[in-house]
Amino acid sequence: MSTKTLDRTTGGKAAATWPRAGLPDASLIQRLAPEDQVLLTKLLTEPMDFVDHPDFADPHIEEELFGGPARLVHRAATRFVEHEDAITDAVQAGERVPALNYEQEAHLFKRFNYARFKVNEILRRYAGKKLPAAATRQLLAWGHRVLATRSVIVRLNMPLVLAMAKRTKLNNVDFNEMISEGNMALLRSVEKFDCSRGYKFSTYSCRAILKAFSRVAMRASRYRGQFPTEFDPAMERSDYLERRRENIEEDCVDELKRILLNNLAGLSEVERTVIRERFALGPPLSDQPTTPKTLEQVGHIIGVTKERVRQIQNTALKKIRLALEEEYLAA
Repeated sequence: MSTKTLDRTTGGKAAATWPRAGLPDASLIQRLAPEDQVLLTKLLTEPMDFVDHPDFADPHIEEELFGGPARLVHRAATRFVEHEDAITDAVQAGERVPALNYEQEAHLFKRFNYARFKVNEILRRYAGKKLPAAATRQLLAWGHRVLATRSVIVRLNMPLVLAMAKRTKLNNVDFNEMISEGNMALLRSVEKFDCSRGYKFSTYSCRAILKAFSRVAMRASRYRGQFPTEFDPAMERSDYLERRRENIEEDCVDELKRILLNNLAGLSEVERTVIRERFALGPPLSDQPTTPKTLEQVGHIIGVTKERVRQIQNTALKKIRLALEEEYLAA
C-alpha cells in the first residue's frame, strides 16, 4: 500500500508539491479561539503525511469510522459532532483499557489517517486560494480529529516504551533519557504505521524504539569518550555574583566618598562627620583600616546622644540620596 509522503523538511521535491492554501479573512481568524488559531497556522504551514487505504474511497467510510457523517456542532463551530466510542471515551476518561486486538487497532489507525487525508484534501482543493469560512471550519474540525485520535493511540501504546526500556540493559545511559527517546520514536511510528499490512502496531514500533535506545547508547558512549568524568557543580561553583556585588559596593563607596569630599549634597560639618565615622569613609590615621563606629561612639565624638546621632545620620542620608538622584537624572 502506498504512503502519501509529504516531506516535513524545507525544500525538496515533496515539500514543493505540498498544497499551500491561503489564510482566511482576518475577521474570521480573530473570531477563532487561540487554540484554533495555533492549529490553523500549523495546518497551513507544516506538511502532514497520511497513509492511504483502499477503504478511503468508500462513500460510507466516515460513518463507519466515526459513527456518523462529519457534521459541525453548529454552523460557527470548529469541531464535529463526535459519536460514542468505547475505546476513545475510556482513554479520555483515564480508565485502564485492555490491549487492543488487530481489528480495534486497525480501526483507530484508519480514523487517524482518514482525518489526515481529509486535511490534505481540503488544502489541495484551495491550493493557492484564500480559504473560505466554511472550509476553514471543516479544516480545523478534521485537524482536531487528527490530534484527538493520535492522542488516543499514543496513550494506549506509551506503556510499550516503559516495558522496552526496563527490558533493555544499557550501562551509563540515563533511564529518563531512554524513555524520552522512546516516546519520540513512538510518535514517529504512529505517523508512519500502515495497518493494511496485516501486523500489529507493537511489532512495528518495537523495532523503532529499540533503534532509538541504540542511538542513545551511542551518544552516551561518545560523550564518555570526550568527558570521562561527570561535572560536579560543587567543585566549580562560580563566584561571579559575589565578585560583581563587591565591585558594585566599591563603586558605591567611591561615589559616596566623592560626594563627601566635594560636599555635593550640601551637608553641614556635623553631618559629614557623622557619615564619615559611622561608615568608615574617612582617611585612615594609621596602617590599620578604619572601622565603622556605633551611634554611641559617634555621639562621644560630637558631644550628643546616640538618638541625636541617628537623627543627624538620617537627615544626611536623605540629602545624599537626593544628590545622587539629581546626578542620575542630569546624566
